Amino acid sequence: MVKKTDSSPYDGATMLNVLWLSFFFLAFIAALWQWLSGTNPEVFSELVAAAFEMANLSVEIAIGLIGLMALWLGLFRIAEHGGLMAVVARIMAPLFKRLMPEVPENHPALGSVTMNLAANFLGLDNAATPMGLKAMNDLQELNPDKDTATNAQILFLVLNTSSVTLLPVTIFLYRAQAGAASPADVFLPILMATSASTLVGLLSVAWMQKLQLLDRVVLAWFVGFALFLAATLSWIVSLPADLLSSRSALIGNLLLFSVIVLFLVSGVQRRLDCYSLFVEGAKEGFNVAIKIIPFLLAMLVGIGVFRASGCLDILLSGIRALVSGLGIDTGFVEALPTAFMKPLSGSGARAMMLETINTYGVDSFAGRVAATVQGSTETTFYVLAVYFGSVGIRKTRHAITCGLLADVAGITTAIVACYWFFG
Repeated sequence: MVKKTDSSPYDGATMLNVLWLSFFFLAFIAALWQWLSGTNPEVFSELVAAAFEMANLSVEIAIGLIGLMALWLGLFRIAEHGGLMAVVARIMAPLFKRLMPEVPENHPALGSVTMNLAANFLGLDNAATPMGLKAMNDLQELNPDKDTATNAQILFLVLNTSSVTLLPVTIFLYRAQAGAASPADVFLPILMATSASTLVGLLSVAWMQKLQLLDRVVLAWFVGFALFLAATLSWIVSLPADLLSSRSALIGNLLLFSVIVLFLVSGVQRRLDCYSLFVEGAKEGFNVAIKIIPFLLAMLVGIGVFRASGCLDILLSGIRALVSGLGIDTGFVEALPTAFMKPLSGSGARAMMLETINTYGVDSFAGRVAATVQGSTETTFYVLAVYFGSVGIRKTRHAITCGLLADVAGITTAIVACYWFFG
């Protein structure tokens, strides 16, 4: 049995329900005011259009995931039967025995969790999502209460949404396309921000779940990771700025394809019918991608109407006035749309970042802050909707609270780091 003790006074399902309803009610109030005052007579048409657009987008995202899910779950099926996932699980068992005590040693979930976190570490977004969905399904096998998140699932989701990204290749490419003088100059601020996000996410979950982080095994892993990160960082920083982005992309793609080959080799060594196993796993990927649609639809439509109503613009104006009144520099406020959208929608945050870059310039302070925020953390509510939705979990318990704490830490650090490097 998986124990799900929760010291939080809040129920995750209630929080998600309140948040989702707030999107619509606040959007309606804002739209009604705009219509009655005559400032935007077409506001309700815009809200309906946004709702329909997001509904279509949810299906497009799920369909786009089918191919990736089929590919990676097919490869995972080979790796499982080839014994590779069991090897990975044994290596990680001492650490996850402390962080996820309810997961048995050598369970396949430990291997898939590790592969997902490694993909996030390398900035491999397309690979990370299928691996994450596989990990969530493996953890769900241990869940006695199928509609309520376990401690292990919550920890995994928070680490996933806040995972350290060593190679934010996508951010570099966006900045390069916009004509940045040095596309990778936000690398160190992003690394600082995403590290802060991961640390706060882990500490908040550990506090909620009463995990003992002052354990010699856990500390040994943390120290080892810190040394590896420092060595890698020193090597990357030594590269010329014009080579940093291309080398990052090369390393990421090389490692990704090496993982694919390693999966196949594990099957060949055991003389398995790799083709049949791949097809069997790919069928499972199709089913998982389809299950996501209702959960993704609910979240994206709520986000869409909230944005279209102008509530986000109202919030920004209030923050700008408050910051200015306190005598604090308001240069970062122009990048806050990316920060506000980041926990809600990856595509929305990306659009906000590009809009800030186009308006103020890619090498402007606001443009750099927006890019750093974009790379600081993952989209908490999107990941929550997709990952928990794929296994039918409705009661998220303290996952939202811990995920948002990690988001706040990452975004705040991103702003501070940009003032340090570019202010």
